[in-house]
Amino acid sequence: MQILRKMILLEDVMVCLRDGVRLATDVYLPESAPDSVFPVVIERTPYNKRGQSRSEVNYDGTMISRLEMAQALVNRGYAVVFQDCRGCYGSEGVFTKYTSEGVDGVDTLSWIIEQPWCNGDIGSMGLSYAAHTQLAMACLNPPGLKTMVLDSGGFHNAFQCGIRQGGAFELKQATWAYKWSQESPLAQQNPVVRQALKEEDIVSWFANMPWFPGHSPLRHVPEFENYLFEQWSQGEFGEYWQQNGLYAADSFALIPDMPVLFMSSWYDAYVSSTLENFAAFCEKKTSPQRLIMGPWLHGDRNVTFSGNAEFGTAAAFDGNVAEDWLTCRLDWFDRWLKSSVQIEQADHQVSVFVMGGGGGAKNEAGRLLHGGKWHSGEQWPLKGSRKVTFYLHHDGQLSSVPGQTQAAPLRYLADPHNPVPTVGGSVTSGMPVFQGGAFDQRESPEFFGTRGDNLPLSARADVLVFQTPELEEDLLVAGEVTIKLWISSSAPDTDFTAKLVDVYPPSEDYPQGYAMNITDGIIRCRCRYRHGWDRAQMLTTDEMVEVTVEPFATCNLFKKGHRIRLDIASSNFPRFDSNPNSGEPQGQARLKQVATNQVYVDASRPSRLILNVLSENALIS
Repeated sequence: MQILRKMILLEDVMVCLRDGVRLATDVYLPESAPDSVFPVVIERTPYNKRGQSRSEVNYDGTMISRLEMAQALVNRGYAVVFQDCRGCYGSEGVFTKYTSEGVDGVDTLSWIIEQPWCNGDIGSMGLSYAAHTQLAMACLNPPGLKTMVLDSGGFHNAFQCGIRQGGAFELKQATWAYKWSQESPLAQQNPVVRQALKEEDIVSWFANMPWFPGHSPLRHVPEFENYLFEQWSQGEFGEYWQQNGLYAADSFALIPDMPVLFMSSWYDAYVSSTLENFAAFCEKKTSPQRLIMGPWLHGDRNVTFSGNAEFGTAAAFDGNVAEDWLTCRLDWFDRWLKSSVQIEQADHQVSVFVMGGGGGAKNEAGRLLHGGKWHSGEQWPLKGSRKVTFYLHHDGQLSSVPGQTQAAPLRYLADPHNPVPTVGGSVTSGMPVFQGGAFDQRESPEFFGTRGDNLPLSARADVLVFQTPELEEDLLVAGEVTIKLWISSSAPDTDFTAKLVDVYPPSEDYPQGYAMNITDGIIRCRCRYRHGWDRAQMLTTDEMVEVTVEPFATCNLFKKGHRIRLDIASSNFPRFDSNPNSGEPQGQARLKQVATNQVYVDASRPSRLILNVLSENALIS
């Protein structure tokens, strides 16, 4: 029997921060005796503390409002705090993305601790930006924080995941800024500004990059334009990237020793942040940690497909990982915030979805049945993992044997006027310009920047394709993916991209086969930083160097009869900003030039793909 409590709502309590700015805060309290105290659960969000979260959706399609979330927590005996971030909705101040959240969170927790209804124990929760706010404040050792639920966010190092990757800029920051600038206080208060933003054609703006301050679709809301260009122009890892809110890697000594529930998904934009944070907590803390990795897009934990790949009913969170996501969080907080709950010493818990294994037919919705199943363990990478190396060959083979001694390099033209288009991947917030997920790697007209002729990306002259013969047995790739390339370029700066692809054989539903993207990454050669990430070093013409591309980790079963494919190119636009190849300051280039890029595949310069693999028998528990 569930005890239903009456609830008291304190609306728009203005919490005063150390700099005098006040943040709008809603407090939900169980109706009880005047001297009662409760553990507290907090969520800090820029998306409206009373708004409907798009990710709070059960498997049956019902949506959970913030009021219903608060009621469920109150029913379990918690006080609940929902707060608008600085400069958002009811809160005062100027919004500067990410960098004020740590101090603001600490000040808010200090205020909570002083309230007569707080018993001194606080848990935090939230998706995406609301996960970033949690880890930022945790890095400052806030009072009372006993546990966190970090759902698809929390920057370990935003220079490497979330804002930049391999030195390239993630253009989801631009689409996000454009969308949410329309919800800014300035746009809400000034109908002319709001209308001006609506009239901007963001797709056309993407077709006309680079942008410049004062001459971008964000010029109508300077605070959004200012932070975006600051992120875009900071191409080297320095003090900017070591700010609280962007960088947690060196702050784990300050973070309280507490259990954390980490969740993300293989087609999310925060795979590496989640896995690196989980690894750091496991290494540096004594508390048991929990990791959940699904096959979904960002926050879509009950959507069983990603892009055009269907993983089946087993992929949903509800009914597979736990009863449902809300109950999972309630039980988590009960375990770690209530002294009356007996806690046994526990190992780390890992639940990962192993993608693949399906028959590959087309379902009624027109999606590829890729399949998959959940696996549980106590560590990541999974126990029994080993490294396997595949070498790139001049004839396009991927083989366990190194290339020939005299093999000639492979050359192509990297033209920033005609970049290789993004077709899915681990991205979020890209709409209406680009979208994430798994897709057949073709120049379909639904994707920005394609020719729209449905020819495979492998037909492009600026894409190098390497693949294995048809696999004679299943191969489970579970963990890190690393590509070591020996390269040279005619340009002082250029990019190299790498994409891991699961190639289905021809079938009745897919007579031409199906090339499904699994994971991808990029390296900006000026940012290869042979002497440290804080010191860029330009290429010299035709200088031969080794660079490393590190796509997000993944967990995919390549079935017998499939091929493992690796695509090498020099752009992935608009997921990443296109390198002008000119060596100009990042985010400010006006001169685009074509580069002649080379990839070496001989025995003395062995370009190679390194996979973390696991015997499928190891999944039998």
